[in-house]
Amino acid sequence: MTCDLAERNLKGIMAMLTAKMIETIEQQRLGFVATVDKNGAPRVSPKGTFVVIDQKTIAYGDISSPGSTRRLKMDPRVEVNFVNPLTREGLRARGKVTLIGSEAPEFIENLARFSQWGPLATRINTIVKIDLVAASSVRTPAYDDGVQQADLVETWIRKLVG
Repeated sequence: MTCDLAERNLKGIMAMLTAKMIETIEQQRLGFVATVDKNGAPRVSPKGTFVVIDQKTIAYGDISSPGSTRRLKMDPRVEVNFVNPLTREGLRARGKVTLIGSEAPEFIENLARFSQWGPLATRINTIVKIDLVAASSVRTPAYDDGVQQADLVETWIRKLVG
């Protein structure tokens, strides 16, 4: 199945971030990026510098992920998952990347988006901009069983904090 055909078959999935999705990205920042290697095997790598550019575009600053960048040069398709570890809700976003290296004219303009990380932002060597083709909400099946969000949060705080 070609990428274009796969994108047409995404019935009911939007290519735009909702306000709740944007809030999740801005609060969590840590996204798990899925790429494929040269043999077609999936690879997942956490990235902690995500920013929302607009409702159809997100980006992260590549600080030390040469493997992810190499795979994205071979195949620019990507999926990113963000999950709130307490509420067990989040989103998946699928798209195509544009790699903006430090030598590109638009690098400095885009680097300003990462200023909230202070000195860490100066270590960004590539900005990975993701133009979304699909975005959908995800949540734990526990909600289907009637579990309330407050109960989940309490449970996971106990488990995570001790």
